[in-house]
Amino acid sequence: MSPDEQQIRQLIEQWNLRTAQGDLDGVLSLMTDDAVFLRAGAPPMDKKAFAEGFRAWSGKARIESRHEFKDLHASGDTAYAWAQLSVAMTSKESGEKMQRAGPVLTVFRKTPAGKWLLARDANLIS
Repeated sequence: MSPDEQQIRQLIEQWNLRTAQGDLDGVLSLMTDDAVFLRAGAPPMDKKAFAEGFRAWSGKARIESRHEFKDLHASGDTAYAWAQLSVAMTSKESGEKMQRAGPVLTVFRKTPAGKWLLARDANLIS
């Protein structure tokens, strides 16, 4: 595995960890300013809308997510990852658990400083 691919895997691990911790600033630091999320049956979501959505559930649910990589490739300053994403959200109030899973295709961009960031995400979990 190349150093770039290792760094992208670490970014995804950090994403999952920071999401579980409710660390919005930490999650936002892992994406480009022009990040866009594509979701089935919903309009595209930019970084600002992502942050608003994160704030809406933060502290109300415990979130556990896991990525199982199917394909990961980096070339130059662009990379993509195809993974199977599993997300479990457990309400802190009721204990009710909602599980969702599905494929996700993510595009990453490398900054001039050499740091990989999430730039585009097509999330098809249901």
